[in-house]
Amino acid sequence: MVDLITVDKENRVFHLHNEQLSYIFSIEDGDTISHLYFGKRVKSYHGQLCYPRVDRGFSGNLPGSLDRTFSKDTLPQEYSSAGEMDYRVPATVVRQKDGSNGLMLKYKTYKVEEGKPELAGLPAAYVESESEANTLIVTLEDEKSGVLFDLLYTIYRDYPIITRSVKVKNLGQENVNLEKVASMQIDFSQRDFDVISLPGAHVNERHLERQKLGYGIQTFGSIRGTSSHQMNPFVALVDSNTDEFNGAAYGFALVYSGNHAFEIEKDQLDQVRLLVGINGYNFNWQLPAGESFQTPEVLMTYTDNGLNAMSKAFHNIIRDRITRSKYKYKERPILVNNWEATYFDFDEDKLKPIVDEAKELGIEMFVLDDGWFGHRDDDNSSLGDWNVYEKKFPQGLKHFADYVHSKDLKFGIWFEPEMISMDSELYRNHPEYLMQVPGRQPSPSRNQYILDMTRKDVRDDIVDQVSTIIADNDIDYVKWDMNRNLSDIYSQNLPADRQGEVYHRYVLGVYDILERITSKFPDVLFEGCSGGGGRFDAGFVYYMPQSWTSDNTDAIARLTIQYGTSLVYPPSMMTAHVSAVPNHQTGRVTPIDTRGAVAMSAVFGYELDLTTLTDEEKEIVKKQVNQYKDIRKLVQYGDFYRLQSSKDGNKTAWMFISPQKDEAVVMVCKVLAEAQPVLTKTKLYGLDTNRNYRDVETNKVYGGDELMELGFYDPIIRNDYAATMYHFKAE
Repeated sequence: MVDLITVDKENRVFHLHNEQLSYIFSIEDGDTISHLYFGKRVKSYHGQLCYPRVDRGFSGNLPGSLDRTFSKDTLPQEYSSAGEMDYRVPATVVRQKDGSNGLMLKYKTYKVEEGKPELAGLPAAYVESESEANTLIVTLEDEKSGVLFDLLYTIYRDYPIITRSVKVKNLGQENVNLEKVASMQIDFSQRDFDVISLPGAHVNERHLERQKLGYGIQTFGSIRGTSSHQMNPFVALVDSNTDEFNGAAYGFALVYSGNHAFEIEKDQLDQVRLLVGINGYNFNWQLPAGESFQTPEVLMTYTDNGLNAMSKAFHNIIRDRITRSKYKYKERPILVNNWEATYFDFDEDKLKPIVDEAKELGIEMFVLDDGWFGHRDDDNSSLGDWNVYEKKFPQGLKHFADYVHSKDLKFGIWFEPEMISMDSELYRNHPEYLMQVPGRQPSPSRNQYILDMTRKDVRDDIVDQVSTIIADNDIDYVKWDMNRNLSDIYSQNLPADRQGEVYHRYVLGVYDILERITSKFPDVLFEGCSGGGGRFDAGFVYYMPQSWTSDNTDAIARLTIQYGTSLVYPPSMMTAHVSAVPNHQTGRVTPIDTRGAVAMSAVFGYELDLTTLTDEEKEIVKKQVNQYKDIRKLVQYGDFYRLQSSKDGNKTAWMFISPQKDEAVVMVCKVLAEAQPVLTKTKLYGLDTNRNYRDVETNKVYGGDELMELGFYDPIIRNDYAATMYHFKAE
């Protein structure tokens, strides 16, 4: 049933609406598509936002028109192009055969469909039934060149989410070059915004950054070939008074794992334009006559109930309608990974005692990390040779996997399939597989190089090798890593005038591999990784339901990393481990209870040598494992709320609550102890005001309204880095 999109044909107005949102635009003079409204649901629109006609000096007018009061340079638009006298940053730049970037996009037609179309070769939100969403496709045309732009809008019935993307079709007679194609544009009038982004670095990802939006053009993006540690593909535009629980917030997340750009311009009329899509850096896509190009998808949401409500919208759509794995609602196993326990220094005999301890402690999976293949004793060789290192596993990997399984543990393994070492049989046999610029020495990073994912023969080789290891060794879990950024951007399979397609074709190639392997092994739990959080985005979760949040396992560093990550991504997507102290990344010594509390706030595991734990530590680990098993479903699939960030003081607090509001888990961490402590309280959120809740630890009972309005004092603990977990159940 098409009931979420209303089209006023007489006035040429389009209104997308559900019970939470409205999105409205119209067709203005010159068949220009003009943005009117995005926000809280309204029942109808009666034309009051027709853009006022004002003669703006130096703002050009429509071709052939002497009307000085209408200009694309000032009109809030749905999609703009270079060459049409809009001097703001354009959504698209199309280079014509004659060398010009002339393009005048005019409204041509529309259609409305039930459901949501798939985007060929790209991850995207989906529907499980046609009735849960409606899609509007508005077609714009450049009459001279015959280039068409289909603007795709999907609105979900039960999620406060609209998705947008663009499909460009060349129906003309000549080839054109796409130098920029944004997935969406939105223009705001009379809004004084703050902008929130998630910048970071390797081992220091996704810190919540908030700044006043000033005049000019500001870009939040990545040109590293991946979504990157440095700038996550997300921004929010919020009012100055917006906080976690109150105020207006517009959120935008790109479902893509490569170079991206979020461009924001505040113009001379205090209007704000936001563009989201593939970064234009080194992008130049040749579009021959008769062919089309599909952009990645953007998730859009609006709320007037603060950042937690925005996050909840993203969490739900990502978990429910982007994640496809059979594990999307399954409780994920508690694992131990051997990386920080052994690094490369291991063999089967050294690993077995760790497996034995894992069994005794109640851990559910053992994961074999880097160093099991080729002749790899350090990070200088063997990438690309996905065959078992006989020196470490003289009886074969299956022999060790069988041992792990005999302990009733699942068995997982690490790969880095997109990379190649010079010291590898793959390179010796196929040097052409390496991505490098002809005549130039390629640049190493971590002494490794990049395979050319634009080539089908390369992708076929990876799929064959990885599939053989998974199938022959009864693998239950795969950690898919990528430990460098792209460089030497060139493909020998493409002519010189198409090298601007390599970045995007690389991403499409990775998606092709992931689609083939994950489809072939639907029972395997896949986890994404890129030096930790270097490719943590809504595109990767389409193939892998969880990702390693950061290579930094320090609990105090993870407070800000996991806090910022939660702005967009659900806890079921984040993995977090208890590691040894002093921490291998920061040197910090934190209590094991604190390490457990922070790691148990995501998909939980351990990253240490279990055989070196004291008897007391082993008892604590057993307790943590049992505690997590008790709260696992709530943490991974409950509603998550941020209560306080250490950026606002000395304390971080967050909570999980069941959809039925009958159970809640709260984590509170005070970073530094004080000689004269300031008394602080924690107030909860989202409970049922008419129910009582029992503290599982103390058996004390409190009203839901008490816990939210009065709160409780945080304990005074005379040591740094002290965390406390609370578990409440409704009476």
